[in-house]
Amino acid sequence: MLFVTGGAGFIGSNFVLDWLAGSDEPVVNIDKLTYAGNLENLASIRDDRRHLFVEGDIGDSELLARLLAVHRPRAIVNLAAESHVDRSILGPEHFIETNIVGTFRLLEAARAYWSALQGEPRDAFRFLHVSTDEVYGSLAAGLPAFGETCRYEPNSPYSASKAASDHLVRAYHQTYGLPVLTTNCSNNYGRYQFPEKLIPLVIHNALAGKPLPLYGDGRQVRDWLYVGDHCSAICRVLDAGRVGETYNIGGWNEKPNREVVETVCAILDQLRPRADGLPHARQISFVKDRPGHDRRYAIDASKIARELGWRPTETFDTGIRKTVQWYLGNPAWVQGVTSGAYREWVGRHYGH
Repeated sequence: MLFVTGGAGFIGSNFVLDWLAGSDEPVVNIDKLTYAGNLENLASIRDDRRHLFVEGDIGDSELLARLLAVHRPRAIVNLAAESHVDRSILGPEHFIETNIVGTFRLLEAARAYWSALQGEPRDAFRFLHVSTDEVYGSLAAGLPAFGETCRYEPNSPYSASKAASDHLVRAYHQTYGLPVLTTNCSNNYGRYQFPEKLIPLVIHNALAGKPLPLYGDGRQVRDWLYVGDHCSAICRVLDAGRVGETYNIGGWNEKPNREVVETVCAILDQLRPRADGLPHARQISFVKDRPGHDRRYAIDASKIARELGWRPTETFDTGIRKTVQWYLGNPAWVQGVTSGAYREWVGRHYGH
């Protein structure tokens, strides 16, 4: 059995769905159901006996201990995180609580559980911690992509909190021998992503005839990773990763934000053209850059390819088209998550 944290969020729900589509191994899924956690993401497995959902906080030590004792998982996959940089700038405390304190309490629960195991279950147990490329900071143009041994230089409260969680995971391996694995991924996109992130926000606003906000000059570069590829990489690391190692997961798709937005607009022009016949790109609106905005991220995913034989299957062109088609085909899901509170937050933050 797997114990998955944050399994109702964007990456977490995709991981749970993909896992159960390819395996009969049950999943215990704990999620706090904050604004970005959504049980509708898991509607297709609502009656699946292999999936047990528990509403709860990874900061709740008593709950964690009880769940681990009852279900006795062979692995913990930690996907629980506050992950939006803009929100971390406006209110960093939740990021400290979830990403640092929550990870600490989860590690403590895992250590106590693993320490009590004997024989093969103890040897086979794994704690897989999912993190981000943002812990490495901003990468200047022309420099090589981030490798696993790059120095940590986080520049936002979000990335600093994730860097701290990575250090805790490493320390629990070095100090206590906890069999950990860490993955650092690049920017994910795909189905079920909450529309505060760039790609679903652009799709949502474009269809609504609203401005498409781009920070600064829109030339910030990110490496884009289709969420299904990320999930397959997590599975591969869990299956064959070397204990104590870090694996960077990227899509080999460096693109400036402006190009990403223009690509989404071009696909919408084909699949859902504006009534006036004008291109959706006319809605692009440049807004004041956010504080400490990292200029470039890039992931060198050669280690996971070399050691574990993993590479992404989606190109950016195929992945982004699948993503736009999914949002166009699931308007009820979009309507369900774009509450009044969310609209107010976007209005305050982007000035529209």
